[in-house]
Amino acid sequence: MKRYIRTDLALELKEDLPEKGIIDGVKIFTRMYDEDIKETIIEVVNKNGELLLGKPVGTYVTIESKSLMEGDESINKAFVKILHQNLAKMMKKAERILVIGLGNRAITPDSLGPLVVDNLYITRHLIGEGLIKEDKELSALVPGVMAQTGIETSVIIKSVCDRIKPDIVIAIDALAAREPERLNSTIQICDTGINPGAGVGNNRARLDKKTLGVNVIAIGVPTVISVPAIVYQSVEGMVEILKGDNDFSKDVNSKNNIIKRQDDGFEGRLERFSDEEKYEIACNLLEPDLAAMFVTPKNIDEAVKKVSYTISEAINGFLNYKQ
Repeated sequence: MKRYIRTDLALELKEDLPEKGIIDGVKIFTRMYDEDIKETIIEVVNKNGELLLGKPVGTYVTIESKSLMEGDESINKAFVKILHQNLAKMMKKAERILVIGLGNRAITPDSLGPLVVDNLYITRHLIGEGLIKEDKELSALVPGVMAQTGIETSVIIKSVCDRIKPDIVIAIDALAAREPERLNSTIQICDTGINPGAGVGNNRARLDKKTLGVNVIAIGVPTVISVPAIVYQSVEGMVEILKGDNDFSKDVNSKNNIIKRQDDGFEGRLERFSDEEKYEIACNLLEPDLAAMFVTPKNIDEAVKKVSYTISEAINGFLNYKQ
C-alpha cells in the first residue's frame, strides 16, 4: 500500500520489503555513528531489485539524525564528514564538478538547491583566469523551474554540460517523504540521477548519464509530506491503539461499547486490516482537494537554511582551500 503514498526516499521504499531473509537484487547495509547518526546503504544490483524497490540499479545512501535541526555544531560537522565521504566514493577521480541547484527559490520548501549553490566556493572562473590553483574545478547553475523559464530544465543543463564538459554533475533537490520524522533530518545521496519534481507528482525529464552524457549524483532532503501520508499515519495509529493490549485501548472499550455494539468480531477485524484498506480509509477521510496537497513544517525557513549549509560544506570540502 505505501507505494501509493509519494516518497523519493529509497529507505522508505525499502521498508516495504520483507524484513528478514535475503532479498534478490537488493543489498542493505546499516551503520550507526557516535553522534546518533544512522547511515543506510541500499544497493540495487539487478532488474529484480529494480522491480522490488522501484528504483534504478545503483547505490542509495541515506544519512539521518533527529539532531540535525537542533543546531548542535558537532552533529553538523559529523554530518558534513559522512556526506563528504560518501560523495567522494561516488565521484571517484572527477576533477571538473558541475553543481545543479534544482528548485524554485521563491518557494521555501523547494529552495534547497539554490540555497546550496549560494554557499559554494565557485572556482572555475578563478582557475581559468589563473588567480588560484586548484585540483578541483567547481562550477554551478541554478536553472530555475519550467514555470519561470518556459524551458525544460534538462535542456538547459544539457546545453551547459555540452559546453563546459564536466566530469560529474551533482544535482540537488528537495524531496518528499512519507514519514514526518524524516523531514529536514535526512539526506539521501544516489549515483543514478534524479527525476525533478517526482515526489510531488510533477515529473520533469530525468537527469542522468543517458540524458546529460555525464554521470549524475543526486543529493536530496525531504522537505514536504503529502496529506494522505499524514492521515494514513493517523489511521494506522488508531488501529494499533484499538487492537493493542494497553490501558488506553482498554479504557476506550470499557467506557463505550462501540466495538461490541457494531460487530462482535470487529477487534479481530482491525488486526486484519491490510495496508490497502488503511490507505482507502485515509483517502475517504479527505476532500479531493486535500488529497492532492503537500505540507511542510512551520520551521522550514530555518531548517532548509541549516541543511543547505551542511550540503554545501560537504561539497566545498573537495577544494584545497578547505584543507
